[in-house]
Amino acid sequence: MKRLRKGAKSPPAARHPSQRPTTAEILAERSMILAVLIASGVPQRDRADVEQGIIVGAWRSVERGMYRPDPADEPRKALRRWLWGIAWRKTGHYLGSAYVRRTVLNAQPFGLLREPAGLNLEAQFQAREVLEALADLPDWQVEALLSVDDPESLVAYAKRRGMNPSTAASRLRIAREALALRLHRWRR
Repeated sequence: MKRLRKGAKSPPAARHPSQRPTTAEILAERSMILAVLIASGVPQRDRADVEQGIIVGAWRSVERGMYRPDPADEPRKALRRWLWGIAWRKTGHYLGSAYVRRTVLNAQPFGLLREPAGLNLEAQFQAREVLEALADLPDWQVEALLSVDDPESLVAYAKRRGMNPSTAASRLRIAREALALRLHRWRR
């Protein structure tokens, strides 16, 4: 049995037939969703999570048959308008949640005022992400990535370990790709 609105005697009639856009069509509009998040003031550290909630919410609505655009409208424009509405509502819920309005407690709050102005919470979160991603990599990949910070060249690094410089370069390339893949997965 369908739920009725308060005071209604019958459920509202759908004006148009439901349609099922593919997930690829929904994901193709991620740039528009991201623009809504940026314009609404969602911090960069939380954008990926809110974006994921929007996409999942849109897909669940499609599966429930709630996507009912006017057949006279251009399909992509109709989908973009519908997704914009979902993004706008989800962003409003996010910004109004207690999680966003949280207070960071500190034993010495006035000590934070004396710290250098370069302290950036966003940079700390990103650094933590990179460190966690490095911890998941095999030791040989971490060693290859840390060799970049060595004052010696990659050729000297390879000779010191008794390997071909091409092998060292390949290991470094593989390690960079593995790190980028891990970071990309976490940020999605």
